[in-house]
Amino acid sequence: MLISPAMNAALREARFTGDAPLDESGLRQARAAAHVVPAADRCLRGPSRRCVATAEALGLRSEAEHALREWEMGRWSGARLTDVSADEPERVAAWLADPSAAPHGGEPLLELCARAGAWLDSLHGGGAGRVLGVAEPALIRAAVVHALALPPEAFWRLDVPPLTVTELSGRSGRWNLRCGRPLAPGPES
Repeated sequence: MLISPAMNAALREARFTGDAPLDESGLRQARAAAHVVPAADRCLRGPSRRCVATAEALGLRSEAEHALREWEMGRWSGARLTDVSADEPERVAAWLADPSAAPHGGEPLLELCARAGAWLDSLHGGGAGRVLGVAEPALIRAAVVHALALPPEAFWRLDVPPLTVTELSGRSGRWNLRCGRPLAPGPES
């Protein structure tokens, strides 16, 4: 299971996130959702401040997992997509069209999908049990692309809203997907 982190200013401003922390609204929403987090045998989180704060606000005792780190955007990190698109329209177009392109000097989409896939496949064997990871949306999208053997271009057609659970069950080579379940507080019983 993968949980996307709560909202932050970088997401609101459509920035290549860099390492932006949660904003107050995101922190409140994560704390409110703590009681509906699915049970897991092992909890992991990406190393970004947003993943760390979300995991803490959800009450998870999680360990850092380097493979769950954010998509490396090189010199575009922290910049607004609209600004980069205005300054470098050809490079943005190439990046969106070619999964092997990394005009920003960071990680190409193909490498992100391979990294997410290698981590996902590593969960089988060794008795990992039910694993829950708090990971950036790009990593979750890449994991879904890998798990379902989708073409890399499908990555751009997947949305992962803040504080949602994406469940992948099965095993390497045969994954099932349950996506988009919000971690919203339910009505009181």
